[in-house]
Amino acid sequence: MGFILGITGGIASGKSTVVNVFKEKGFPIVDGDIVARQIVEPGKPALAAIKAAFGLEVILPTGELNRKKLGEIVFQDSDKRQQLDRILNPYLRQQIKAEMAFWKNKSPLVIADIPLMYEGHYDHYMDEVAVVYVDFLQQKKRLMARDNIDEKTAEAKINSQMPLAKKRALADTVFDNNGSKEETVQQVLNWLENHFEK
Repeated sequence: MGFILGITGGIASGKSTVVNVFKEKGFPIVDGDIVARQIVEPGKPALAAIKAAFGLEVILPTGELNRKKLGEIVFQDSDKRQQLDRILNPYLRQQIKAEMAFWKNKSPLVIADIPLMYEGHYDHYMDEVAVVYVDFLQQKKRLMARDNIDEKTAEAKINSQMPLAKKRALADTVFDNNGSKEETVQQVLNWLENHFEK
């Protein structure tokens, strides 16, 4: 039976750098963002539930979800955003748990890349949770460069999430990404060496 390591972080904290190390080593990745896209594909019950709640305006002529339109609706209305979360969460949780169960029988280590690990209480399904941590200034600087946005917008995006310091306090393992990419990769390799030989 495989060991499940949950990985989370914040916007522009460098989570993908850490996840890619595990991917390159051949460990399966359960990606919460990919699952979130899969559950709203045409023909899936989650898309039917969204259509029933938000109307045809959020469905493209192709039958696919109009992400842009839905995004505009929920961005402006917190009640609608909560409604969308209530619709999606059961499907998301069910699919993530199913994928973890599938890989747990096939690999000694399974990586669960879940952005809202603590907010969605996914930490209960993990054997261990690792947080990719950067300090606020570093996070802001990287986000401004990555998304080509101003300081105020970057701060608003960061502040809309659960603080990284709080995630760090809850985590079993912290990968500190304030330094170079090489230093971060080495921390991951050290973790692997201590837990697994591959």
